[in-house]
Amino acid sequence: MERISRRELIWAGLSAGFALPLVKSEKFWKTADAYAPFKMGIQSYSLRHYPFDEAVSKTHALGLRFWESYQDHVPLSPDSAANAQRLTNLNKQNITLWSWGVQGFDGDADKAKNVFEFAKAMKIRVISADPAPESFEHLERLVRQYNIRIAIHNHGPGARYDKLQSVMQALNGRHPLIGACIDTGHALRSGEDPVDWLSVLGKRVYDVHLKDVKNRTEWAVLGQGDLRVVEFFKGLRKLNYANLVALEYEANENDPIHDIEACLQFAKQAIADSKKTGD
Repeated sequence: MERISRRELIWAGLSAGFALPLVKSEKFWKTADAYAPFKMGIQSYSLRHYPFDEAVSKTHALGLRFWESYQDHVPLSPDSAANAQRLTNLNKQNITLWSWGVQGFDGDADKAKNVFEFAKAMKIRVISADPAPESFEHLERLVRQYNIRIAIHNHGPGARYDKLQSVMQALNGRHPLIGACIDTGHALRSGEDPVDWLSVLGKRVYDVHLKDVKNRTEWAVLGQGDLRVVEFFKGLRKLNYANLVALEYEANENDPIHDIEACLQFAKQAIADSKKTGD
């Protein structure tokens, strides 16, 4: 058995709410390192069948350290005590709430400011978003004020942001802290290649929802659809991408864990292969 650091021993003692044997703690750290250099996490919508605490525990059991929460797990709320408790529960499982969304923004500047105040309190670095055109005037001001990034999320055929061109048009002339969230599954549903999105958006990619689709219609386990997964990770490596890669699994809502494990296993291999094949 490998030696365990003092940090891991302390963390194991704090994790009484999820009683893992110490040997599993070793596996947890090894599993997370297998995704290096990426911050591999999960969009908690993948675990929407489970209440917050159970979703957090399952994320830990999957060996993941990062979360993008959807609103049912971490609701936009002025209840500071409840918000602090959610952060504490995540921290006890050594999970960082990196990003949050997908959040809509309209022309109401006060509502937008409340979102940023909430994100600041929750230590959220990136808000995945569906901003209306009239929201950009105050979003430009708020990203500067709070140093929190907005990542415009593409949401498939017929959505406001469905294709690369629609995202690029929205970003044109905007503050550098306003960028893109590439949802690989929705890009595929719109008939576009997410690998091409990386090369065009470049350093403006601030979030990734990693998922696979077959024939533009069927949600698939990663590697069983049309996403060029190795090439996508290779593209992220070329960008020195340092934000979250959030696995998002849409199918099998009531019992997704086995499929999520298969997605993560494929992601590990794809990351390893991207290192071998890349210039």
